[in-house]
Amino acid sequence: MVQRRPFLPITTGNRPLAGCSAMETSSLTIKQDPELLVAEARERRPEGVRYRELAVELGAAAALAAAATALALLVQWDRSFSPGGLAVCVGAFVLASRVSFEIGDGYAVPTQIVFVAELFVLPKPLVPAAVAAGLLLARAWDAAAARMHPSRALQALGDSWYAIGPALVLSLTASGTVRWSHWPLYLAALGAQFAVDFVWSTLRAHIASGVPLRTMVRVLAWVYGVDATLAPMGLLLGYAAVDRPYLIVLGLPVVGLLAYFAKERRARLDQAFELSGAYRGTARLLGQVVESDDAYTGEHSRGVVELAMAVADKLGLDARARLRVEFGALLHDIGKISVPKEIINKPGPLDNEEWAVMHRHTIEGERMLQPIGGLLAEVGHIVRSSHEHYDGSGYPDGLAGNEIPIEARIVCCCDAFSAMTTDRPYRAAMPFETALLELRACAGTQFDPFVADALAAIVTA
Repeated sequence: MVQRRPFLPITTGNRPLAGCSAMETSSLTIKQDPELLVAEARERRPEGVRYRELAVELGAAAALAAAATALALLVQWDRSFSPGGLAVCVGAFVLASRVSFEIGDGYAVPTQIVFVAELFVLPKPLVPAAVAAGLLLARAWDAAAARMHPSRALQALGDSWYAIGPALVLSLTASGTVRWSHWPLYLAALGAQFAVDFVWSTLRAHIASGVPLRTMVRVLAWVYGVDATLAPMGLLLGYAAVDRPYLIVLGLPVVGLLAYFAKERRARLDQAFELSGAYRGTARLLGQVVESDDAYTGEHSRGVVELAMAVADKLGLDARARLRVEFGALLHDIGKISVPKEIINKPGPLDNEEWAVMHRHTIEGERMLQPIGGLLAEVGHIVRSSHEHYDGSGYPDGLAGNEIPIEARIVCCCDAFSAMTTDRPYRAAMPFETALLELRACAGTQFDPFVADALAAIVTA
């Protein structure tokens, strides 16, 4: 079963919308580095459900309760009810829900294995109710352990909608025995699971926060791929347990193995977060060094960061690239520490020798960052290229066009616009309209035209 939160503005938390894995996505992070999104998801899980979202979830829950009740009362049961079988199925479902692979800003749980088996172990019209019961118990467990806000447990009923489709298809068209000749029917049931889940997932996300259809399609395509991969294992488990419900526990060793892998993944992510924090701390420390060395340069760098991050978001850069933009904008002038103060603060134009010294600050910046390694070594490359021009007239390497990293093209454009609109030691700031005209005039020569257009749209919005 896939559990995910469809949009950052929604505070629904992790909610299963399909058969086996889970993924939360946000409007700005749909393409981001999965490890970075996991950190965001961990921070959001303790949040409560907002009023509008709560209303949507209560409506989905009421609709699910009505649909599951109608299915149980109006559709003929293909086998007798076994309280023991129901208990085994619900218990196995809850245990599978405890296995969580943090993926993106959500997590994956292997409940699809148990869900598919339930379709052959329990009376099919009863399966949606069993899924809802399992999700309620799993959410209550999470809430009791303070892993999520208690209000998120309310989503369990609405999250069980995916079970309606396959239960209805198999109730109306198949016997209670697994027959391999019925494989087209089982594919149809899986398709019904995806269809019902897609309708309800997109509807809930759109009503709650206006999530666009295209965004949901991209997320759910990954989700349904995971479900389809685990469905055959669930079918085999259902074949073994069809007349002996207790054999559904045969699937638990696989769940246990997945739990071990999930634990290992969490440990690796924890280490990655610690390393990421160290990089960010180092970048901020270096930024403070720049500011303490020269107040104008530090203030200017912070302004460049704000503009550059807005442009990176508008251009849809992924999370790793956005980090390079952020750190590159913050540290693009770090090499000026090596430039004599009389050159930095000279009230008039620089002569040729002074410009030669100034032009080396990007090389010095890369030299300072390269030994740190990892992300900051990548940022060093951005710093070196932050004064390259789109037409190849920049420095220090004369790069042109796409030879210049996109992050450096963004920093270059935002750096120049910030410089034009702030006072310098040797001149006053340009009027905003004049700077905007200069920005547009230099698009295609000094600046990447797409970056210049994005920046112009941001500063004039």
